[in-house]
Amino acid sequence: MKTLKQTGLVLFLIGLAVFSALPLLGTFSLTSSDLEKWSQARGTKSELFAEALQQEVAGKTFQGMQELSPVVAEALNEVNTIHRKNKEYDKVIYTKATDMAAEIGKQAGTGFIAENKGLMWWATFGLGILGALMFILPNVVLLGSKGIKNNGIYHRNATNRGWIAWVVFFYLIAFYLVLYFRPQYAVNWTFLVDPISETLSGNPAGHWFVYGFMYCTVMVVMGVRMYIKYRHNRYQMIRTTSVLFFQIVFAFLIPEIMVRLQMPYYDFKNAFPLDYDFFFQWNLRSLINSGGIGIFILVWGIALTLIVVPVMVYFFGKRWYCSWVCGCGGLAETLGDPYRQHSSKTLLSWRIERWIVHGVLVFAVGMTLMTLYSFFSDTGTVLGIKTSGVQNTYSLLIGSIFAGVIGTGFYPIFGNRVWCRFGCPLAAYLGLVQRFKSRFRITTNGGQCISCGNCSTYCEQGIDVRAYAQKGENIIRASCVGCGVCAAVCPRGVLKLENGPVKGRINPTEILLGNDVDLIRLVKEK
Repeated sequence: MKTLKQTGLVLFLIGLAVFSALPLLGTFSLTSSDLEKWSQARGTKSELFAEALQQEVAGKTFQGMQELSPVVAEALNEVNTIHRKNKEYDKVIYTKATDMAAEIGKQAGTGFIAENKGLMWWATFGLGILGALMFILPNVVLLGSKGIKNNGIYHRNATNRGWIAWVVFFYLIAFYLVLYFRPQYAVNWTFLVDPISETLSGNPAGHWFVYGFMYCTVMVVMGVRMYIKYRHNRYQMIRTTSVLFFQIVFAFLIPEIMVRLQMPYYDFKNAFPLDYDFFFQWNLRSLINSGGIGIFILVWGIALTLIVVPVMVYFFGKRWYCSWVCGCGGLAETLGDPYRQHSSKTLLSWRIERWIVHGVLVFAVGMTLMTLYSFFSDTGTVLGIKTSGVQNTYSLLIGSIFAGVIGTGFYPIFGNRVWCRFGCPLAAYLGLVQRFKSRFRITTNGGQCISCGNCSTYCEQGIDVRAYAQKGENIIRASCVGCGVCAAVCPRGVLKLENGPVKGRINPTEILLGNDVDLIRLVKEK
């Protein structure tokens, strides 16, 4: 078994190394006729840009995007400067230089990587998946008896903030920085999954398709780990299956197939304000212009936020979404499970959490109100503030840096629910409903608690569960996502997730006094 795990680790690292090297490899070259066809298909109005590309790119060979990207960026910036100087604003190209370089790089890819997509897929994704499974599957035998084994997590560098955790930390951050801010370096990654993208949507893969495919792949592989680790806990098994289903089917497959059917790309489970650009002008116009399906998506998106979400939270708590449906939560529960013990339980963290997460919610709602006002009044400003500026700020700070770079990159050091705790506006909205108008809570049996602390240690939301359990109090917290791990790791069965009518927290003193009174009354009657 040890040899199998070691072999799996080697294969995984080889696949990861090849994948990581691809952004700086590859050959890129475009003929003059290919550039002309691309320019016409794209509909670029700037003849100057087309001429600049013909002069600077056509017929030349570039080794890696690090050579091609600066040439494209310089040509784009120079052409835009000329158009603005001549007040030819209709010819200005507003596409970012990085995105333009990615577009041209996609067309210009030649050589071994672009011409051997299947082989390169197996050399990266294939080896990574195979190696990870070979490393994970022997745990079925090693775990042995029933129970969730967390032995040694503070003795391993991967799970105790040791050097391995820091390496993973920096690697994840680097990956997200490339994905969000340097898509031109993801071009070679897109070649690996072109056949899959063309099968689903009929289009070549872009860097966001790479991300979606990787997201699902990582969740499936780490989902296997969840099935093994929590194999004796029915709730965790079903919950893992649920998040995998909704991510793969609703977030990945259905939107791609919709594009193939000439429909808008849409994830039917993604609720506002997590789907913060749902009410942006470009999206509203796109949906309205898409006919019946667009109007249905618009109505569904509004109903999901205003009706479905609060009703479901009332009956089942925010766990129905955060732990059973949400893709962010699904990645946190699978890829992030080894790091859940790092979620801070301090009072300071709880205070910061409340201010930031509700601040993001207010930001998202305020931005949306500005957007809707601008849309219906056909103006670009509200009280002298540019709506587009607010949207861009939110997209950068919250949508990219917080939700992406920080939200996932910080798993190995700060726990697996950093985004869910501190940044997700939908989690804040769900939490407000759960705290004041929900039947969901975690009940405790203080008489059975042995104060082992497992529940608090493994609470990914930073709740000191043990403090409630010791006093026999029900846990009714806005931040609780109902993952059920606290109940799963409790050796005494003290904790239980329930959806019954809420009568408030239990006061153990009153219960004991009540029992004494009843006992005295019974003795007197006899």
